[in-house]
Amino acid sequence: MFGKRSGTDTDFRAPKPGAVSLEPAQAQAPTVSRAPPPPAVASPPLAPAKAPPPPAMESRRSDNYYEVKATIFGALIEAIDLAQLAKLDSESAREEIRDIVNEIIAIKNIVMSIAEQEELLDDICNDVLGYGPLEPLLSRDDIADIMVNGANTVYIEVGGKIQRTGIRFRDNQQLLNICQRIVSQVGRRVDESSPICDARLADGSRVNAIVPPLSIDGPALTIRKFKKDKLTLDQLVKFGAITPEGAEILQIIGRVRCNVLISGGTGSGKTTLLNCLTNYIEHDERVITCEDAAELQLQQPHVVRLETRPPNIEGEGQVTMRELVRNCLRMRPERIIVGEVRGPEAFDLLQAMNTGHDGSMGTLHANNPREALSRCESMITMGGFSLPSRTIREMICASIDVIIQAARLRDGSRRITHITEVMGMEGDTIITQDIFLYDMVGEDANGKIIGRHRSTGIGRPKFWERARYYGEEKRLAAALDAAEVAPKT
Repeated sequence: MFGKRSGTDTDFRAPKPGAVSLEPAQAQAPTVSRAPPPPAVASPPLAPAKAPPPPAMESRRSDNYYEVKATIFGALIEAIDLAQLAKLDSESAREEIRDIVNEIIAIKNIVMSIAEQEELLDDICNDVLGYGPLEPLLSRDDIADIMVNGANTVYIEVGGKIQRTGIRFRDNQQLLNICQRIVSQVGRRVDESSPICDARLADGSRVNAIVPPLSIDGPALTIRKFKKDKLTLDQLVKFGAITPEGAEILQIIGRVRCNVLISGGTGSGKTTLLNCLTNYIEHDERVITCEDAAELQLQQPHVVRLETRPPNIEGEGQVTMRELVRNCLRMRPERIIVGEVRGPEAFDLLQAMNTGHDGSMGTLHANNPREALSRCESMITMGGFSLPSRTIREMICASIDVIIQAARLRDGSRRITHITEVMGMEGDTIITQDIFLYDMVGEDANGKIIGRHRSTGIGRPKFWERARYYGEEKRLAAALDAAEVAPKT
């Protein structure tokens, strides 16, 4: 059904001016049907081949490149049948598209090098089957964030530093098509009537899209990428985010079912740390996760994943985080994990922590453990609960055992800076106790921050009895003793 075309002239001759306009990329995978060969429309020559781009920066392509690509893409759309190509797997579809594009290049007498031709083939396959110019960035495991500010501006974060790439889209319409393709895969929409959307990719990477009229210079797309291989505490130790002794304490906290709040700023690694802690949940426990966009990658066999739903175009059908957390309590959970606490669901999570769901966890935005407790209190107040301030604080003390603070330092590195216990109330003030801290000492010649993790000398944390109940008190004592003198990192 997908045999090669015959009677094609394979000689490369000098082209004549002229181009076919590029149609918007289709939202679904196209299918190939053997239509007659496209008419021989000459096109301008491709720009000279460029040296391979450095790993952190993509080479900037010329307008001539996009003109040639538009010519070939327009002919490709005429020559394929979208219904048939959709039946093929991804690899077979790519091969079929490559065959047809090679024939189009020969028919139109487009002069280009082998390297240019391969680059063009990959680009067109990405446009038809994937996410267009974003595909090379999504395939790189060293990129943490992709930030698209309109069709001509793409930034990435590598190694904690933001840098601009040479990648661009044909126009804002192509970028909007790709935004719509991404969000439609999770049953959501983004357009003028619904210009803001949170979504996710198949691997759990978080996606935010905001389009005109709210975004003035064209659609803005932000992707928080996840590594293909899920990070573990051992890898965080290797990266210097925590010492082996600190990682041991975190393992024990996860194992003995402490109620944990992970606090940190944007991009500090809260979700990554939450994923690491969930590795130490026993495999016979029933875990229920609640998230705005499903990012967590739990490895336990008994996991139920829940996701909020935004309102539809009529403003109906919304399911909030609070409704999910409240519904969890009717699903016989042993642990409830909230991807991010940002509103009145804080009250329901604290209630769950305090009524037999030990080992529940959540993340929130705050700059230090003390501020995290204040944010919990303010979020409960935002929910319209007319409770006295002292009552809310007593609920917080009774519910939360440990606050883990993650931070992104000015050199781009990420560190776990505090492991802090919530001790109780003294008057109207919540008392906390630091078990583990990160001290910044200075910086080296390359601007990298030098610091050390250390124990504060606490011999018996408040969760000591809980550790003894689970038979972990000896490990905890050994880790605390070893952490009192830690090397600089």
